[in-house]
Amino acid sequence: MRLPAGETVAALRSSLRERGLATVCEEARCPNLGECWAGGTATIMLMGEVCTRGCRFCAVRSGDPGGWLDPDEPEKVARYAEVPGLRYLVLTSVDRDDLPDLGAGHYAATIRALKARRASLVVEALVPDFQGRADCVHELCDSGVDVFGHNLETVERLHRRVRDVRAGYEQSLGVLAEARRRRPDVITKSSLMLGLGETDDEVRRALRDLRAAGVEIVTLGQYLQPTRKHLPVERWVEPAEFEAWKRFAEEEVGFAHCASGPLVRSSYRAAEHFVMSRLGLAEELAPAAAPPADFSRMVV
Repeated sequence: MRLPAGETVAALRSSLRERGLATVCEEARCPNLGECWAGGTATIMLMGEVCTRGCRFCAVRSGDPGGWLDPDEPEKVARYAEVPGLRYLVLTSVDRDDLPDLGAGHYAATIRALKARRASLVVEALVPDFQGRADCVHELCDSGVDVFGHNLETVERLHRRVRDVRAGYEQSLGVLAEARRRRPDVITKSSLMLGLGETDDEVRRALRDLRAAGVEIVTLGQYLQPTRKHLPVERWVEPAEFEAWKRFAEEEVGFAHCASGPLVRSSYRAAEHFVMSRLGLAEELAPAAAPPADFSRMVV
């Protein structure tokens, strides 16, 4: 992938530094940083770095945060609204099963703080499953969030092997469906990782299940093993296959948009042109940097 460069990227980095702000994009060394930042998109993580879940694909540290929460974080995050080059902000977080409301109120407070400072900033929340609790989903939907995202991650057969035992295939689908029921106008989004041992029929079913839950945007990417302790990669999916899945998702299943490719991630900006267009803000999103012509030569 191209290294992050250019005036837009440099200006965004400078603005973040001046305000003492950091992004998951940098901390996770995301290979898509250059493309996302060039378009004015960044991702940040709320509620600390310790997750109460222990999914076997994820490198985030597991443990018990003991109810710790920074009450000033919503206002600290609201400073992102002041960054001139930022047009689209993705909020994500660890799972916080130790909190009474599972972190839903903290998400909502952060979104309201951002919108109070800059209503035009598009905010996407990539949230945990909140144990399937409808009240938590409602709190998020009522906060003014523009995009409600929750990742299904994998097909039903592999769910128990890949995700924490407290997660569930039907539970995740239920969260997405409840968001659509609560706010029919909210844009819903989910993601699947490929290369974990799933079959084509299982992927087709998962995509149809997501669409039946009202999901409009889906992203498909290659699973990459974070460490030797995590699940191994069962298969490297060819770029041509990702293209075929994009056509299937959009043309046969009926998703409004599908971003599909080896390095596509759930907070990847390939879907954001659709979001901005849907919100009537397409002219405010800068064009993305062109991807490499030969995807087979991309190096992670």
